[in-house]
Amino acid sequence: MTLDTIILLVGLVAAVYMAWNIGANDVANAMATAVGAKAITLKQAVIIAAILDLIGAAFIGSHVAQTIRKGIVHPDVLGDPTVVMIGLLSALLAASFWVFFATWSRLPVSTSHAVVGAMLGFGLITGGPSVVNWAKTSEIVVCWILSPFFSGILAYFIYKVIYRNILSKENMFFHAVRLSPYFVGITFFVMFLSLFLKTPLGEKVGFGTGESVAAALIIGFLLGILGRWFIKTFITSSGLKGVEEAFRRIQILTSCYVSLAHGANDVANAMGPFAGIYFIVTRHTIGPEIPIPFYLLALGGMMIAFGILTWGYRVIGTVGSRITTLTNTRGFSVDFGTATSVLLASKMGLPVSTTHAAVGAVIGVGLARGFEAVDFRVVWKILLYWVITLPAAAICCMIIFKFINLLI
Repeated sequence: MTLDTIILLVGLVAAVYMAWNIGANDVANAMATAVGAKAITLKQAVIIAAILDLIGAAFIGSHVAQTIRKGIVHPDVLGDPTVVMIGLLSALLAASFWVFFATWSRLPVSTSHAVVGAMLGFGLITGGPSVVNWAKTSEIVVCWILSPFFSGILAYFIYKVIYRNILSKENMFFHAVRLSPYFVGITFFVMFLSLFLKTPLGEKVGFGTGESVAAALIIGFLLGILGRWFIKTFITSSGLKGVEEAFRRIQILTSCYVSLAHGANDVANAMGPFAGIYFIVTRHTIGPEIPIPFYLLALGGMMIAFGILTWGYRVIGTVGSRITTLTNTRGFSVDFGTATSVLLASKMGLPVSTTHAAVGAVIGVGLARGFEAVDFRVVWKILLYWVITLPAAAICCMIIFKFINLLI
């Protein structure tokens, strides 16, 4: 068996392992608030998330991935294909180990930033600081700070709007029904805009920016009206119970959207580096971008789903209930803040983290009820793991890279 074949087989195992870890840790981004607010049970959450992540990864996920993740490493180090293969393998293993450790600790971390940190370590170990794109790295670090603040502010604002216009009113259910087309409509608008705008799905149906916005507006308007009819017809409770029941239905939709988008966006974290290894082995060269075959996207989606089903419950508990107490109105505010901030950032080309946005939104909703409503002991621990993700993954990648080189 040749060295290339061995690296290819180990790389496949590492990619599968990484996809499993992504599912186990990142399911909290979509489903933690729904579970915390008791919109759905934990068992329902992991099953729904597993199905939607698989669909998102296989049918909406990007079929092209950057070989050197997010341009962290300059192309100067791409001269030796064997070095690149070992580097990609080391990055996969390092990122997987760190995400596994974070999940074991029941804390949410960004799998994208774990891969970025690992690629940073690859660049440092092969070419030193000069081959690292420090400008891009700095941009990512800034987004770490901005994304939770932005989603937190947005979630805070949405909850305040709900409170002032519905929860503080005497006949709150009447006002919930009256305003429901706006909440339902804008939820579907964000969902479909993210599915159409600058995505493989949008390209397949031939939608540009104008068509994507128009289609999302029409769908949001029609489904907003349908949502109002559904709430008036099928929700028999009144008062606060009726309001929370109405937002429970809407929150399930937003959680499903975040889960679908997660599978589409993050499957490349696992399968992109392996596709790079496969490309080198089969074509004996390397390029800045490589195609990801459908069967790899499907395999990644299945392993993400398996990770959700087997270990996803660990981080869901932390995000859904340990930071602050969630109701359906608060959970909807969190999901909407997360989805909207990630959509805006991704369309602007900013390397935003869904994990950071989701946690920031939970904190924002908690702060809407006062500082005492947030458990800052849990928040500080999460922030610590965020800060050390980049250096931890980088150092781990450098150690693995050196170890593999000693073996061969």
